[in-house]
Amino acid sequence: MAIIEERKNSKGEKSYRTKVRLKGFPIQTATFARKTDARNWAIQIESALREGRHFNYTASKTKTMNDLIDRYIAEILPLKSKKTIIVQTQQLGYWKEVIGHLRIDEVKSSIIIAVRNELSKGLTHQGKKRSNSTINRYMGVLLHAFNIAIKEWEWTHDNPCSRISKLKESRGRTRYLSKPELKRLLHACRKSDSRHLHAVVILALSTGARKNEILSLKWQNIDLKRQTITIVESKNGESRTIPVQGFAYDVLHTKRDYDESDSDYVFYSDNKDQPTCIRSGWRFAIKKAKIEDFRFHDLRHTAASYFAMNGATLTDIAEILGHKTIQMTQRYAHLHIDHTKKVMADMNKKMFHE
Repeated sequence: MAIIEERKNSKGEKSYRTKVRLKGFPIQTATFARKTDARNWAIQIESALREGRHFNYTASKTKTMNDLIDRYIAEILPLKSKKTIIVQTQQLGYWKEVIGHLRIDEVKSSIIIAVRNELSKGLTHQGKKRSNSTINRYMGVLLHAFNIAIKEWEWTHDNPCSRISKLKESRGRTRYLSKPELKRLLHACRKSDSRHLHAVVILALSTGARKNEILSLKWQNIDLKRQTITIVESKNGESRTIPVQGFAYDVLHTKRDYDESDSDYVFYSDNKDQPTCIRSGWRFAIKKAKIEDFRFHDLRHTAASYFAMNGATLTDIAEILGHKTIQMTQRYAHLHIDHTKKVMADMNKKMFHE
């Protein structure tokens, strides 16, 4: 049952306070400038209550984006990986700065698009423009915050981010080492004063794991009997297990047998309670090997590229690298063409010649 009360303020201006009472639910109230709006709201709330679609409508009118973002930071972010927490705290801080003062119900798609466009035009603290993929990450965390506010907190029923298309992202960098470059790099790493560099690079090339995933490895994450390593904390916040075969397995096995350190880390620093730093050793090795335009992360691309060129399917590569979607692996599709030709040739042979 809905009750609409007409009120007047000191200036004689009218407003309409609506109360919706329904057995089994708390009283819902809201105030409107027009009686028509008050009546329409009452109808919507009664319908939502009866059909189990009710949310706390008044929350979106009383709580601000600061409230929403602060709660998200307090309750949701701690469930994510350490790196994600750092990155998304900064991103959410930006949204607080520009729209934090707005009530939740005031935030429309047009406002978010305007803010996104300004973010795209601006520069980082390093003086560089943000890429479309970075802008999409800013949008992604806000989208998720709204979804949590809808599904778990019942603060609103609308997600203005859901109606905004993602910016087109580049396919990403696919620089990988040629065989001569690979040979020169491994030789330079073997001769490096950085004691762990050669083994770290071998593991990166063999498994496609990221630098931080390798450097943070502990012996408890490695099962030499099963010939696997487990990445406990990956970039996307999920663990995965990767086979370790061939030369990479031999390197780890030898290190386990002959390394006298009692460090938990496989690749430890001087104090043994922290992982090693290979930054200077890597720069020297790249220079010594005379390899241009190559970063450590490109070892991951090198591994994926060689997987593709040796017959691994895109699904195989996605599983090894820990890609959440096959779209992330599509950049290696062109290297997979020889394997695809063989599959098609076999199919044609069986279809038409057998």
